[in-house]
Amino acid sequence: MAATSEDDGFTEFAVAAWPRLVRTAQLLTGDFHEAEDLVQTTLAKVYARWRRVPRGEIDLYVRRALINNNLSRVRRKRVVHLLTPVLPESLRHTSAGHAEAVEQRTALLAALADLTARQRAVMVLRYWEDLTELEIASVLNCSIGTVKTHARRGLSALRAHPGLVTVPAPPLPAPTGARR
Repeated sequence: MAATSEDDGFTEFAVAAWPRLVRTAQLLTGDFHEAEDLVQTTLAKVYARWRRVPRGEIDLYVRRALINNNLSRVRRKRVVHLLTPVLPESLRHTSAGHAEAVEQRTALLAALADLTARQRAVMVLRYWEDLTELEIASVLNCSIGTVKTHARRGLSALRAHPGLVTVPAPPLPAPTGARR
């Protein structure tokens, strides 16, 4: 238990948050291995400042660090992205719908990859992390109007993406003639 007193709970936080952070990072980067690298880099940077992070704002701080590290990675263009559909890591899911789920996931990752880094960050934080516009603005350190603009443009680009096929909603039934 000496490690707990030395790192003030960082290890427990990192172990518990790792799967969630990797899933979020994968949506941001489009690649599982880059996502793991991004989370590892982020947690290393957070660890260096761990004692100064307000305990009530740990999740906000780590999300902000994850987003900022991803934006820096994109800006530096150290990694050339070539997103290709990948085989699922596990073949144990052999249900009839599994192939469609893999296709949908691949199409979604490709569509997210076509967005700008900020639009992708807003989409992931809003629809994957389920954050409010105010929380996203806090994470991205921008105004709510900027978040709304990125969300609107991102959704518009996703809706227009050729890989994402939307099924039209079924028509509403005709009114039954009930009168007042």
